[in-house]
Amino acid sequence: MELKRFLASRRSGFYVAVVREGDVGAGDKMVMTYREPISVPLPWIMRLYVAKHYSPEDLADVQRVLRAEALPDSWKEYFQERLARVGA
Repeated sequence: MELKRFLASRRSGFYVAVVREGDVGAGDKMVMTYREPISVPLPWIMRLYVAKHYSPEDLADVQRVLRAEALPDSWKEYFQERLARVGA
């Protein structure tokens, strides 16, 4: 039940990858060292994940999401299955 509420809120925060383990404290600087070439806003992914039906624009967005290297394989499989069901 909590996952459904989380997804419905569309408030996902942000995600980072840990390059090197260590301590982080208040006031420490965070530096972006890499940006995904095919960046996809997280709200798009969340919207597409919970959508009951896909519009033509949604189908194009799913294709873009699937090209994002950072997207976990399990999420890619989910979206590929959704596309297969709509015949895209």
